[in-house]
Amino acid sequence: MHVPDGFINAPTSAVTAVVAAGAVAVSLRGARRELDERTAPLAGLVAAFIFAVQMLNFPVAAGTSGHLLGGALAAILVGPYTGVLCVSVVLLMQGILFADGGLTALGVNITDMAIVTTVVGYAVFRGLLKVLPRKRRSVTVASFVAALLSVPAAAVAFTAMYAIGGTTDVSIGKVATAMIGVHVLIGIGEAVITALTVGAVIAVRPDLVHGARGLEPRLKLRVAGDLVDAPVAAPVPVAARTSRRTVWITGLVTSLVLAGFVSFYASANPDGLEKVAHDKGIDRKAEQHASADSPLADYGVKDVENARLSGGLAGVIGVGVTVVAGSTVFWAVRRRRTADVSPSASTGV
Repeated sequence: MHVPDGFINAPTSAVTAVVAAGAVAVSLRGARRELDERTAPLAGLVAAFIFAVQMLNFPVAAGTSGHLLGGALAAILVGPYTGVLCVSVVLLMQGILFADGGLTALGVNITDMAIVTTVVGYAVFRGLLKVLPRKRRSVTVASFVAALLSVPAAAVAFTAMYAIGGTTDVSIGKVATAMIGVHVLIGIGEAVITALTVGAVIAVRPDLVHGARGLEPRLKLRVAGDLVDAPVAAPVPVAARTSRRTVWITGLVTSLVLAGFVSFYASANPDGLEKVAHDKGIDRKAEQHASADSPLADYGVKDVENARLSGGLAGVIGVGVTVVAGSTVFWAVRRRRTADVSPSASTGV
């Protein structure tokens, strides 16, 4: 789904850049309410994990592959505002260092892959939790459906942007049919990865999953023959099976293994957008990436001849850079929140 330079014209790319910048600004403010001492360290790890899993293309049809987009996963784990920032950090690292996704198309990619997937995924997730039993299993089920629907939603969004600012004369109906069709299949893979990841975190630390908060049913009291909600008391701390440090280290090691080793066995087939673009002629005016000469372009280390070693090193570097960049952003946001609720601010001094 990474859109290269040249697919979308300059005016439309500029508009999406403004939309993306506005969404990131809003998300920076919103993330202050989502991030606390438990989740702020997790957010940088979520970005690194998404980077790693995006390297694992899986086959979905003859000659076509797909990979995780990650918007729904990030929103459920750390909140929708923080989720937008997580995916945006990943896209920025991929565009600058790995020549994946055009730099002039960065606004298009953030709008499509960060904003649309996060908003749609989290909206579906919250809607399902309102009708499903208030149990942890419901979080996993809702995660599956939310991730499944977020991917074709991104395909629809790309089709709309292409209808407005596409650089080639291609039937929009054919583009829509091809894009949505293949991304429904990719959405199944997204759903499986998202549900398994959310389920794994809930199993050891449900308090770290943003989407699982408040699942406990309210205590009811009978007053004058009527059942009413009991007053809200301070939440009872959940007994943690695993420390936050252990969760963080496990997640980082998993990300490094996926990007540094497992990625070598990923499908080499073009992903959904690449396949549709080639088959329908969307890529006729594609431009060379501005970072094509990067030493990490195409997820390989320049001058390292061994393909396995080259790709593995690039993946490890990518995970490291992403976790550092993401953690820095979320640490700064968390620090700003701390300043906002300082004693002087809260007492009006």
